[in-house]
Amino acid sequence: MPPTLASLVHHSALKLTVRAGEERLDAPVRWAHASELADPVPYMEGGELLLITALKLDAEDPEAMRRYVKRLAGAGVVGLGFAVGVHYPDIPKALLDAATDAGLPLIEVPRRTPFLAISKAVSAAIAAEQYRAVTAGFAAQRELTKQTLSDGPEGLLLALAGQVDGWAALYDASGAVVATAPEWATRRAARLTADVERLRERPAPASSVVAGTEDRVELHSLGTGRRPRAALAVGTASTLGTAERYAVHSAIALLTLTTERSRSLHAAEQRIGVAVLRMLLAGEPDHARTVAGDLYGGLLDAPFRLVVAEVASASAARVRAGADDDGAGAGAQEGGPGTASAAVLAAVAEVSGGGDPLAALVDVVEAAAARSGEALLVVPYGERLVLLVVDGGAGARACAQYAAALEAGRGVAGREPAASGEQAELVMGLSAPAGPIAAATAYKQAEQALSVARRRGRALVEHEELAAGSVLPLLADDAVRAFADGLLRALHEHDATGRGDLVASLRAWLSRHGQWDAAAADLGVHRHTLRYRMRRVEEILGRSLDDPDVRMELWLSLKATSTTSD
Repeated sequence: MPPTLASLVHHSALKLTVRAGEERLDAPVRWAHASELADPVPYMEGGELLLITALKLDAEDPEAMRRYVKRLAGAGVVGLGFAVGVHYPDIPKALLDAATDAGLPLIEVPRRTPFLAISKAVSAAIAAEQYRAVTAGFAAQRELTKQTLSDGPEGLLLALAGQVDGWAALYDASGAVVATAPEWATRRAARLTADVERLRERPAPASSVVAGTEDRVELHSLGTGRRPRAALAVGTASTLGTAERYAVHSAIALLTLTTERSRSLHAAEQRIGVAVLRMLLAGEPDHARTVAGDLYGGLLDAPFRLVVAEVASASAARVRAGADDDGAGAGAQEGGPGTASAAVLAAVAEVSGGGDPLAALVDVVEAAAARSGEALLVVPYGERLVLLVVDGGAGARACAQYAAALEAGRGVAGREPAASGEQAELVMGLSAPAGPIAAATAYKQAEQALSVARRRGRALVEHEELAAGSVLPLLADDAVRAFADGLLRALHEHDATGRGDLVASLRAWLSRHGQWDAAAADLGVHRHTLRYRMRRVEEILGRSLDDPDVRMELWLSLKATSTTSD
């Protein structure tokens, strides 16, 4: 406790006597200051014990003393010390009445007690209190460190709650509650998710005090990078004292060390992840499992899905999507924007503000996997990002929710232009469930799904959607159209001279699987006429219609050019 008026009055060497304001002697004293100014208020900060001899005061004027005492009380002066036997043999009645009316403690200082002795006593008490606070802070730091080493963040929170006589909670980067102490504080901590998300938007380190709660709650971001990795909440009944403040700062440092992995460790884990992925793709699952060890080994023991993600320009995605309207709506993604978590929505908001879509994806998936205790492999692969997530797990669901929220934010199927400048958009391909033996196949599936997502302007396409949909939308590719135009150009040029309708005849014949009578009936011509036209097609193209590959190429070319004309 800091020094109070009561502790000074009880100081045996000072011989002080209380003459007014006995009910307010528990007020803490920040400093003892002597001033003979008629108005010392401009030089006060509040919390002082003002010492006077009334050298320049008309201490016997009741009205002057009422004004003087009122200004002192309004400035936060906690007490007035009057030296008797200097200019006045006793405290003047006017001053005594004014102090009594205002409730300001008035203390009589005997002539043999110098003001310097009172100032020294206050200074010594403040220094002793600071020493006790520092000592308690070091003790708290040792206890918090001990609990962290033995029981992890949960033990640290429990010890911190005891140190501050309140409660404490730890949040992950998404704002979700990871742990609380004591357990009864879980609901209180959960109500602060929105405040934690707002704190996350500020560069670390950052802190804030939450108003409007049943406790006084402080929030502190944790992490050394630009973006906080976690947050700490501390709830108490009143403002933290010096010792409690030391304990909170120690907890912040320890939790930062716990939650913020070093760059070298992260780089080492990433190199292991790259090695595991390369071995899986090379068809060496046993070696991959050995290298993965305890770090990623659990991920390879159950079916997983492989996600390939990359960033494409918004304008290119819109052009491709506009050319592929027939397939853009195929396959609804699991977990629409209505089911998106607060972490997903925060990540989408960050990307909309110009953030890195791949980094936001990693944050969302890592947070979801951590909350569920799932293993997760995240590997930068060139300009792409490859993720191995548990099939049906929280990481896979987070990918789907993130993609759905991204598409909802982009507008109708991602076709709304960016508000300003060129915006990068995330596209992802998701493989079917696979095991370590089929990892290479899963990677190809994810790449194929990624290609379709890029073509359709979608944020995420699952490989299962490709088999369930139609191949015709894939013909909208510019390269396919160029091939079709080149293959059929000679036939179109022939028909343009008015010497026969070879293109329509070829389409009818192929649609009827080479049945002459049915195709001739569709065209309204004799079957011999149709046979003649098909021979002309063979002569002009230099290809045999008996070849199934030729018929397939011609049919797809006709479909591609008909899509263009439509």
